[in-house]
Amino acid sequence: MADCLFCKISEGSLPSTQVFEDEHTIAIMDINPATRGHVLVIPRRHARDIHDIDADDLARCAGVARELAGRAVRRLAADGVTIMQSNGAAAWQTIFHYHVHVIPRYRGDRLVLPWEPCQGDMAEIVEISKAYFLD
Repeated sequence: MADCLFCKISEGSLPSTQVFEDEHTIAIMDINPATRGHVLVIPRRHARDIHDIDADDLARCAGVARELAGRAVRRLAADGVTIMQSNGAAAWQTIFHYHVHVIPRYRGDRLVLPWEPCQGDMAEIVEISKAYFLD
């Protein structure tokens, strides 16, 4: 896609700091990192979001994210890793090319949950769950 930032990075017309690449996927350092070592995993083939991505590309991105999460723990001494993927502006997606954030977590890194966990209404939860049943 001609005006897509991640497509331009993938094709090499924009610079990035790559940590992984193969014919289907690239992983780059995030230039606006949430923590030290924040990486983005991106399919080379353009897909807007989770609803648009090919199943094979989705699986490849998940596999690369898992490998990089392990490296963050082993090589950067991260205490944990947050894997985050957003779909749509309402879900904080800002670049509309599917990508996965691999965010190393460190004790005291000051990142917080974007919601406050609290007990939901169980009757409503059960009713809403029906929308997720697979046919």
